[in-house]
Amino acid sequence: MSDTEKQVTPYEQFGGHEFFAKLVARFYQGVRHDSVLAPMYPAHEMDEAERRLLMFMEQYWGGPQAYGEERGHPRLRMRHMEFAIDAEARDRWLTHMHDAILEMNMQDSELENQLWMYLVGAAHAMQNIDDSPGSH
Repeated sequence: MSDTEKQVTPYEQFGGHEFFAKLVARFYQGVRHDSVLAPMYPAHEMDEAERRLLMFMEQYWGGPQAYGEERGHPRLRMRHMEFAIDAEARDRWLTHMHDAILEMNMQDSELENQLWMYLVGAAHAMQNIDDSPGSH
């Protein structure tokens, strides 16, 4: 494949590092002030959590592979098992991510939808407390 035929990654389509850095920073602005989510993060680890999410998002969408080089396979569900994630926590996470996406003023609605659908699926996959009727 020649350089002119090279596939453009979603990472590049989104806007690369600048896009993901701004998205994740905006997301964590909301998380830092959220009464449900903020307590899940020791205060001294919030910046590190933000850095890890940035690296993960960049890698997932075809950017730099720093997350894998530093942390290995994502194993997202395993890494989140220590946190009690119920529907409320999941929905608050999605609210802050949705607010962050809206502030990005994305021009490509298809790309925006692709990002949102991934995040919704990921958030639901991280929920580890079943709160459906009859589960208690």
